[in-house]
Amino acid sequence: MTRIRGFPPISEPGARILILGSMPSRESLARYRYYAHPRNAFWPILTSLLDLAQASYDEQAAQLAREGIAVWDVLKSCVRPGSLDSAIEEGTVEVNDFPGFFRAHPQVSRLFFNGAKAESLYLKHVLTTLDPRHARLPRFRLPSTSPANAGMTVEEKRDAWRVILKDREH
Repeated sequence: MTRIRGFPPISEPGARILILGSMPSRESLARYRYYAHPRNAFWPILTSLLDLAQASYDEQAAQLAREGIAVWDVLKSCVRPGSLDSAIEEGTVEVNDFPGFFRAHPQVSRLFFNGAKAESLYLKHVLTTLDPRHARLPRFRLPSTSPANAGMTVEEKRDAWRVILKDREH
């Protein structure tokens, strides 16, 4: 099975919020864009909540970074047939450099997980590698924006994601 590799974060040094997924989908990997699947609600939700301009992926990513929001994945690489988080082969996971990320982004004060798998991977593979200050950062699991999370409508997901608005100013 082929090892897949994720992307560098969308971020600026002054980021205050970090949104974490697990690993880019097959579609995202093919297009080298976070949340590229046409039915993934991530960009529609964030564009709506933050009143971002409808623009190209690169411009939307830049707008998000200017809002103080960074986007990354817990995993740097893994073996995963298909796109489902449940298919990630646990023994193959390699996590991103979170100590380095937090050193480069010292103002990050909140973590939001895009789904349960991102949270569980972070808790299992990352949390114990962090200094106490970063290990204590407030963490919030949000419903996955993936089309595989069909138990919620986009509107219900957006309502749940609204919590990032109150934390933007911290």
